[in-house]
Amino acid sequence: MYKFIDNRGKIKEITIARDILEDQRQLAEKNRTLLNSLGIKMIDIMGSVGTGKTSLVQKLIEHLKDNNRIVVLNGDLATTIDQERIMQYGVQAVQVNTGKECHLDAAVVKGVFDNLELKDVDLIIVENVGNLICPVDFPLGSHRRLLVISVTEGPYVAVKHPHIFAEIDCVAINKIDVAPVMEIDVEQITRDIKSINANTTIYPLSCKEGTGIKELVTELTGGWGNA
Repeated sequence: MYKFIDNRGKIKEITIARDILEDQRQLAEKNRTLLNSLGIKMIDIMGSVGTGKTSLVQKLIEHLKDNNRIVVLNGDLATTIDQERIMQYGVQAVQVNTGKECHLDAAVVKGVFDNLELKDVDLIIVENVGNLICPVDFPLGSHRRLLVISVTEGPYVAVKHPHIFAEIDCVAINKIDVAPVMEIDVEQITRDIKSINANTTIYPLSCKEGTGIKELVTELTGGWGNA
């Protein structure tokens, strides 16, 4: 159901009879079935531009690359900047430029799978396109969905974007090292998130200082969930 406001300020609703996302959900299930058959785990990392998604991926690689054959899938509108940053860590990185599309989808991910030697992969980390709206509606077949937010997004990021917080497995609150300077109450952001999704796990961290990274790695690599 969609809502819009007409030129007289009245709210109207449009109901679409067929769920246009159903095909994507079915493709996501097929992706996960394929990964499960090969013993591969996949993490889908979402968040706005500038929250530190790529920096967090780099930290995850540092902790996991000794025991896992990792492939990183970098989604972005343009450029290969993130891919180049990841390749410096000696792991395979695939850049997907979406042009005008604001998210990755299950079909695109399946296309990447078709061009990988999956038998040589243990873990796929997806860095989704940077925004807090589109990606959550398009499951990829991942086992965990992680949302990265930053204290630099302000104190109301959760209450202004409730949909993505309601659907996510785990939230990383990044850049807590600058929270005092920004006058941001991390505990209040945590309460806001929990009021939207009581079941999500929340990890305040700092990629710059390394705070909270080990705890997040434990969360992401143990008790694999569905997404």
